Amino acid sequence: MLTSFAAETLARFQFAFTVSFHIIFPAFSIGLASYLAVLNALWLRTRDQTYLTLFDYWKKIFAVAFGMGVVSGIVMSYQFGTNWSVFSDKAGPVIGPLMAYEVLSAFFLEAGFLGIMLFGRKRVGDGLHMFATAMVAGGTLMSATWILAVNSWMQTPAGYSINDVGQFVPEDWWAIIFNPSFPYRLVHMVLAAYLTTAFAVAAVGAFHLLRDQTNAAARRMFSMAMWMALIVTPIQIFAGDAHGLNTLEHQPVKIMAMEGHYDSHPDGAPLILFGIPNPAEKRIDYAIQIPKLSSLILKHDLNAPMAGLDTVPDDLEPPVAIVFWSFRVMIAIGFAMLGVGLWSAWRRLRGTLFQDRWLHRAAMAMGPSGFVAVLAGWITTEVGRQPFTVYGMLRTADSLGPVAAPAVAASLIAFIVVYFFVFGAGTFYIVRSMGKTPGDQDTTLEEGPTRTAGITPAMQMANVLTPSE
Repeated sequence: MLTSFAAETLARFQFAFTVSFHIIFPAFSIGLASYLAVLNALWLRTRDQTYLTLFDYWKKIFAVAFGMGVVSGIVMSYQFGTNWSVFSDKAGPVIGPLMAYEVLSAFFLEAGFLGIMLFGRKRVGDGLHMFATAMVAGGTLMSATWILAVNSWMQTPAGYSINDVGQFVPEDWWAIIFNPSFPYRLVHMVLAAYLTTAFAVAAVGAFHLLRDQTNAAARRMFSMAMWMALIVTPIQIFAGDAHGLNTLEHQPVKIMAMEGHYDSHPDGAPLILFGIPNPAEKRIDYAIQIPKLSSLILKHDLNAPMAGLDTVPDDLEPPVAIVFWSFRVMIAIGFAMLGVGLWSAWRRLRGTLFQDRWLHRAAMAMGPSGFVAVLAGWITTEVGRQPFTVYGMLRTADSLGPVAAPAVAASLIAFIVVYFFVFGAGTFYIVRSMGKTPGDQDTTLEEGPTRTAGITPAMQMANVLTPSE
């Protein structure tokens, strides 16, 4: 029993580790691909050199992030056949085709046009290059659609039957793909990806504005990112609220954990802002709460009754503390994003968007916020689904394959070491690239080497070919 428990714990930690690494790269590349498509379209429309400079600047970063997303996704998917082979056997008839569709459609679309987008501008013409860029952006969105269809079905399974050997068998593919939580989850995740990219771009733009307020490329990227923050953040808050109402309908226990409702509230539930979950005593210690506000938000009625975890058997409760805090981290970041967006709008109206150094510092501090919010959201979603892999139907403990704890531990250690070096190097390159001033290297390459007193042509060519700091 102890060995089985250890193997399950290690397998869950391994999957959590790999999926956490993986999700940050698609979240960035989905938004960045669309940003590149917009930049390219604006360049073609206006012939403003600033747009082309930004396109060339960000396409290199996109290429690295896209590559790391592909590699980390492959590693993660292999665990379905090793650590979680029972889950693959039982749910494979449903999730297998969906994941295959993602590869055959979205990934092939991205891979097929990626080379043209990165290297083909002077080889295929503006029209085909724009088409390739749009296809890469569309491919990233299609990939998100298929993957979220898989995850949403695991959260709110539909359109299936169970055969004699306990496998989930598809009965209605439309119901499987467009399951009850899929539209809400897709919109919420895509908007999260756009905001993640927007605040990463804003941080880079702010960094360069702090160094030089006259830099045209930095001004343009910061302005575009702040427009995205201002417009998309309120939409995301609305989409998140709709997603929460859908979760209340189909996964009420997850909402109980998110809200910290250990007890039922027959005459209106409070909104617990902060507190310390106490699983042993089944309460939130030191709770700071607003009476009846949770009922108003979730049921639009101050006095609406709300069931608590006291109505749920202990073995069906998710880990409340993790879900409670990850949800609050996500919400806090969302409102911080809204605050920065409104701050930028005020400064834009006053004509000081590019002069407010405190706004630029705040934007730099918010640079990683989108990645943190995405991770917090996924933790809320996945941990809140526990103890099930297929909600209400297949327990996580029953999904584990016949693996030994030492084998899982060895592979986990190997993953941690390899990820540290491989993805550490990739992340270092991305951050280093962001630190370079947009257009500097491109301008040097266009101008070519010239003879300067005391510097030979060979020495200057070496300087040209060496990446600038």
